[in-house]
Amino acid sequence: MKPTEVDWQQLQTIIDEHRGDQWGLIPLLQAVQEHFGYVPPETIEPIAEAMNMVPSQVQGVITFYAGFALKPKGKYVLKLCRGTACHVKGSRSILRLMQRELDLKEGETSPDYQFTLETVACLGACFLAPAMMVNQTYFGKLAPTKVNSILDEYKKEKKEKEK
Repeated sequence: MKPTEVDWQQLQTIIDEHRGDQWGLIPLLQAVQEHFGYVPPETIEPIAEAMNMVPSQVQGVITFYAGFALKPKGKYVLKLCRGTACHVKGSRSILRLMQRELDLKEGETSPDYQFTLETVACLGACFLAPAMMVNQTYFGKLAPTKVNSILDEYKKEKKEKEK
């Protein structure tokens, strides 16, 4: 899913749903990100204006919360846990494997916008250590063969859709 130009009419609809809501900035940013897949930088100024804020305040909220992105992410966002339990159980070697298999560094998105590779402080699934998520799906008790199998499944989906 490649990023597209901002649909200004859709942005205005989203803004109007949150206009005047004293605590509406975060829900507004979440709605923008849900629609566009990220918060396009060019939307910051109209959002700030609608919320009676200055653009730097909106930018500050976006950069403070890890859940917001100013750059497009891949169709599949892979989040590998780097919490204590996962670290002890080998998440570092799983990360190296994923980097090699996807030819991505931590925080990067593939040129075709298929995959984004991220690490997170904790997924809250210590009993599954080492664990990762692909979008909203958890995978645990990871080992190299299991990781390769998971990645192959998502790569296969891409190839099937290209046919």
